[in-house]
Amino acid sequence: MSSEDMSSEDMYLDYRGHTLPTETHSAQSLAFAEEFKFEDDDVVAVTYPKSGTVWMQEILPLVLNGGDLTPIQTIPNWDRVPWLEEKRLSIVVDKLISPRALVTHFPYHLMPASFHTSKAKVIYVIRNPKDVLVSSYYFHQMAGFLEDPGTLDEFIEKFLDGRVMFGKWTDHVKSWRHTELGDRIMYISYEEMVQDLPAALKRISGFVGKNLSEDIIQKIAENCTFESMKANNMSNFSLIPKQYMDNEKSPFFRKGVAGDWKKHLSTEQLARITSVICKEMEGERFSLPWSLD
Repeated sequence: MSSEDMSSEDMYLDYRGHTLPTETHSAQSLAFAEEFKFEDDDVVAVTYPKSGTVWMQEILPLVLNGGDLTPIQTIPNWDRVPWLEEKRLSIVVDKLISPRALVTHFPYHLMPASFHTSKAKVIYVIRNPKDVLVSSYYFHQMAGFLEDPGTLDEFIEKFLDGRVMFGKWTDHVKSWRHTELGDRIMYISYEEMVQDLPAALKRISGFVGKNLSEDIIQKIAENCTFESMKANNMSNFSLIPKQYMDNEKSPFFRKGVAGDWKKHLSTEQLARITSVICKEMEGERFSLPWSLD
């Protein structure tokens, strides 16, 4: 069933104030997430949507198993590093090999109880919200399970109001910045990963307790470039039927660059986004890794 045939009531469910697509989430999958038992050696990559989730689904298995390419060549990314909140987790959870890697878009307060009592590690990936917004706009155009985004101006207002999956970008970032996780959490920006992937991989591997050699870091970096993921059928979502993700409308792997917003946002749109986000980040004791102007 495509988005044309579904009402927005059918397309989305409300979960503790968050609007989530029913194609990928259900009351059962969210209950499963709440009861999920984290293990001490689990690693979870946390992102606001369109901030590098799929990239982390490629990176984490390679880092955690010392550069063995088998998982990224044989297992689709959504089964290899499943989403905590989505329907597939209950199906694949028993096949995950320790140390397990997961991804989630949950804000901090939605994480299950077992996460807080475990020693599981978190890598929080932050991406410039202007690029997140543009990427999300194109994703809404191609994803049959999300409503049409309307014009870019309309979508900007939706995005800034938090009337999108997982709410406001600023709330998400703040929730993961105000944790008591100490050395269990590592922050990295999408832009750092774009700029110097081997350096980012070295940081990630040290954080998860794998001190990988330069050769293995290079090998992982080569297999995690935008081009190699785009060419990998286990990673590029080509296995997903067209009614759910229509690559002809906008390719899932569109650009994978930093700063693409400059080609899409007008001066007025930029001023609107910057003023809202800066106001919402006022008084925060952490600084963002880039200027919003």
